[in-house]
Amino acid sequence: MIRPIATEVILFLAPFALYAAFIWATKARFLDVEHWPLSRVLTLAIIAMLLVIGSFIYFANQGGAPVGREYVPAYVDERGNFVPGQIR
Repeated sequence: MIRPIATEVILFLAPFALYAAFIWATKARFLDVEHWPLSRVLTLAIIAMLLVIGSFIYFANQGGAPVGREYVPAYVDERGNFVPGQIR
């Protein structure tokens, strides 16, 4: 569960980090408020949300079991043996 959450967090923070790197590369002080106007922060947030939504769509279409397959959850059989979950 940590990997999907980390992926989304990284994708959301990427535009902000790239912008901060751009400001730093131009030798400006990237923590100054004048370099982070509200319109620019909102634009970066919109780009970040588009990246996150795009990754949701990508992972929803690329992940999971093949179509027509059935997931059987883990269970304990009649002899008391643990049978892990599987896709049939």
